[in-house]
Amino acid sequence: MTLTLPSLQRSHHLPAMRIVTIVGARPQFIKAAPVSAELRRVHEEVLVHTGQHFDPGMSDVFFDELGIPAPDHHLGISGGSHGAMVGRMLERIEQVLIDTTPDLVLVYGDTNSTLAGALAAAKLRVRLAHVEAGLRSFDRGMPEEINRVLTDHASHLLFCPGLNAVENLAAEGITKGVHDVGDVMLDALRAAVALGSRRSAVLERNGLREKGYVLATIHRQENTDDRVRLAAILDGLAAVDERVALPLHPRTQAAIARHGLRVSERIQVLDPLGHVDMVSLEAAARVIVTDSGGVQKEAYWLGVPCVTLRDATEWVETVTHGWNRLVGPDAMAIAHAVATAQRPARHPALYGEPGASARIAALVDS
Repeated sequence: MTLTLPSLQRSHHLPAMRIVTIVGARPQFIKAAPVSAELRRVHEEVLVHTGQHFDPGMSDVFFDELGIPAPDHHLGISGGSHGAMVGRMLERIEQVLIDTTPDLVLVYGDTNSTLAGALAAAKLRVRLAHVEAGLRSFDRGMPEEINRVLTDHASHLLFCPGLNAVENLAAEGITKGVHDVGDVMLDALRAAVALGSRRSAVLERNGLREKGYVLATIHRQENTDDRVRLAAILDGLAAVDERVALPLHPRTQAAIARHGLRVSERIQVLDPLGHVDMVSLEAAARVIVTDSGGVQKEAYWLGVPCVTLRDATEWVETVTHGWNRLVGPDAMAIAHAVATAQRPARHPALYGEPGASARIAALVDS
């Protein structure tokens, strides 16, 4: 089925384009905040929240804090296998596109919401734009790698966060519609840092002092669904000879209970945090230990050494330049990596200058 768009000559009284933006997970809310603000200066945006992250601590707080407009459509789809989730999202997103007749669909990153939005646009022959295009971990065992590859190959506009991403696309034969715009998360981070200086008292509230703790985050399915991996990570954090603060993701909390594991009393467990509080904790940490893609970059921009609890990363530049170290699920290796983590002497600008959001808004009708 082909979606037939109205043959309407737009006047200066009408928005230049109607854009349907698909989000569903915490990193996408963060990226969408600055981009949506720029898009809405000129265009009409219809915001669709798939519901992939449904917990208020992982969803509502980000819309409130970051000033993201309320979703025009909330699909309420979460849980289940990857295939089941993508299938349900695809069906619902397709209907939204039929009803709204957009000029462009915009997706972010590499989640199931990303893939579902990309497939719906492709099936209905609507132009598709992908923010964070071209990233590759070169590990096809990661569901996110499959999502980002398929989305890139379906996209008409590919907004890359850096030159490596452009080169990855070229190696796959994708050169048309590719733009190196820089990283929108830098825009979001700068805004959060500015807000944090005025609003966040998260250190005082949790009894933490500047550079006096290690900040840890665990949420990826490859770590939470595997009892052996998760147990090793928790043991590694418990073996760190420093204070460890762990904002506990709902998925991780459920997995710990399901696997019959426990979090050591040496680890300070925190409730899920909003973006401003999380950035404040990141900036003040001595070391960050994470399996999040976005937190790896935020650590780099904030000048904080990072230990990544994964076998591969799409943000390879942070490893190449010594700001990030990959460590698998080995308790002693994790503790050693944290103990020896230091700031490198050089801090190059790897992901462009601020203003990626404005550059994307200027290119969506190209």
